[in-house]
Amino acid sequence: MKFDPKLIKALYNVFDPSSPLPAGDPAYVDCNDVRGEGDILIDIGKDIFLSEEKTCQLYSGHRGAGKSTELLRLQKDLDDKGFFVVYFAADEQDIEPQDVEYSDILLACTRRILEALKDRGNPYPVLEWLKNLAKDLKDIIPDISLSEITVEKDIPTFAKMTAKIHTEPTQRRRIRNLVNPHTQTLIQALNEFIDDARKKLPEQYEDIVVITDNLDRIVPVIYDDGRSNHEQIFLDHNEQLKALDCHLIYTVPISLVYSGNGANLQDIYADIPLVLPMVMVYTPDNQTYERGLNTFKKLLQERVKLVNSNMSIVSLFENPQNLDELCLMSGGHLRNLILLMKETIKYTDTLPIQPKAVQKAISSLRNTYHATVYANEWETLASVFLSKKIKNDDSHRKLLFNRCILEYRYLDGENNVRCWYDVHPIIRYIDDFKTALQKLKS
Repeated sequence: MKFDPKLIKALYNVFDPSSPLPAGDPAYVDCNDVRGEGDILIDIGKDIFLSEEKTCQLYSGHRGAGKSTELLRLQKDLDDKGFFVVYFAADEQDIEPQDVEYSDILLACTRRILEALKDRGNPYPVLEWLKNLAKDLKDIIPDISLSEITVEKDIPTFAKMTAKIHTEPTQRRRIRNLVNPHTQTLIQALNEFIDDARKKLPEQYEDIVVITDNLDRIVPVIYDDGRSNHEQIFLDHNEQLKALDCHLIYTVPISLVYSGNGANLQDIYADIPLVLPMVMVYTPDNQTYERGLNTFKKLLQERVKLVNSNMSIVSLFENPQNLDELCLMSGGHLRNLILLMKETIKYTDTLPIQPKAVQKAISSLRNTYHATVYANEWETLASVFLSKKIKNDDSHRKLLFNRCILEYRYLDGENNVRCWYDVHPIIRYIDDFKTALQKLKS
């Protein structure tokens, strides 16, 4: 094929793993039938649509599995059904995943709700709350008003506060020390604003929904008392997170869902957290799952069509088996698949793609995962590979959070959802894993 740098550049950029697909994007492929047939529009959306009470639901899954894309679909669906939806990715401007407390999330929600509904409701209860802290906040945010409250000047103050929480560790602690004793009054003021905004929404709106995305990226930290930051945020302070007077959806880390507190989460939030599993590209007996493999090929094909509607994903590879290998080595993880394809194109100068480029991309991802695993974890991974099960302990939860262990689901012959686990396929070919596996087998 003739060297075409513009074509290669276009292909490279269409495989962007960093951005979720917006609702209705032509590159979107429905993967529900190879994920156990869960559907966020039903499993979460119908609870909101049917319930006469406010709901607070949790959504989880491996990072990069496609949760944000599914949440954007839900946002569009709820909007079509008459809900005013406030969606935001909390880690982009509001929180720092390495260091999060519940009050950071509450401030982020306050900021986003105010910005989205400031033209609907009366924000003065919240701004009055802010004014009461203004003297103490003056050193952190010098231009905060100490006297007159103005919507134009004071609502952006919340964005300045969350920006400092997001980027400045010293100021983050100072803001928390100021806000934490006053979270209850903040919730009361915010609920007054939400209630007023709801009354002033056009008649076609049913209610308000707030979707807080990317909280699943909060890095687990174990404190001296043995409890984790995940437990402190979503369990110890659940009342504050649930207290906002609107429908709420929070993403949560998968390692929390599969901890000893899984049942507590169900009791506290009155529902089982919805988990988005991987796309099955292997079966539990380690055979290629053709339906999942073909779904991933279709997913790549839809992106290629955005560059050239007549181009075939298969024709891009000199050896079609390399395309299969790329899909299988992703482990059914959407972001890994897109990243592998992007890396393959990076190592490509001419089309069709040569086997060497595919192997370099796979090796790069394998080295990343190799560096993630500690020496004492290889035997744990080998055990999961043999049993397709996980244990309820910190080691397995950490490997779930790091995506070294992946969750899969399918419907059995009686339409029961079956859940199983496996190591990321990229790990199978690491020598340390092979050694641990051989040791267990013998």
